[in-house]
Amino acid sequence: MLDRSVRARLRGLSKDNAEFVGLHLIAAGQFIDSDPELAYKHAQEALKRGGRVDIVREAAGLAAYYTERYDEALREFRTVRRLNGSNQHLAIMADCERGLGRPERAITLAQSEDMTTVPVDTQVELAIVVAGARVDLGENDAALAHLDSLNIPQSRRDLSVRLIGAKAAILEVLNRHDEAEELLSHLSPAELESIEEPLGEDDDDVVVFDLDEEEGEAEDTEENDSDGESVETSDSADGLDEDNEGSDDEPVVLESEEDDKSNENDEVTAPEEDKK
Repeated sequence: MLDRSVRARLRGLSKDNAEFVGLHLIAAGQFIDSDPELAYKHAQEALKRGGRVDIVREAAGLAAYYTERYDEALREFRTVRRLNGSNQHLAIMADCERGLGRPERAITLAQSEDMTTVPVDTQVELAIVVAGARVDLGENDAALAHLDSLNIPQSRRDLSVRLIGAKAAILEVLNRHDEAEELLSHLSPAELESIEEPLGEDDDDVVVFDLDEEEGEAEDTEENDSDGESVETSDSADGLDEDNEGSDDEPVVLESEEDDKSNENDEVTAPEEDKK
């Protein structure tokens, strides 16, 4: 369920436009694991009509990241930072730099940030990415030392488990299998399973739009957006991004790439079951 504070971000759109964007965000969240490419297409449809909304740019960035469009993901997350000042995606941004073959930039990104302003969860994920970047550069000892330098609150066992998993992975790369096994032996089966989840795989990444609650709330702001629907993602005026053109067209039918191969008539559109 999308919380009230996030729903409020879509209230700058008209009721119909918010519904259009919300339905495609739902679809993007639903398909992000099973069909990332289709999730990306839905995120792009939401972007066409809601590109000035930070949660939409965030969804577009995540979909681009999951489909390994790292340049695009970086651009979207930088836009999110300009829109709301958030630093919660620093780890993913650094991982995008790694994906582009630029581990030095991943390290620089982490070093340039004031960690006192970064949530502890993001600090840990960022440290894991930086350690990976050090391994990319052949700096294996520095990678382990970087992970050891973190101070995790005793109450955050989940974060300690993440670090243990990252250290074990590096030790495996160094063929220090006994040390890796010894570290992992202190984890429960559930904890071992949790460290196998990909970076960024979190419930917060799945965007769900509450159409019932939003229906009443959006009416208050419909008039505010009535004359600006067609330029939602034309960000050149604000210096955000010039890649997306706004549109008031009807929702575009999207097709799963796998379905294309088997049946060109099998179409996938944004979910309709919640529409009133």
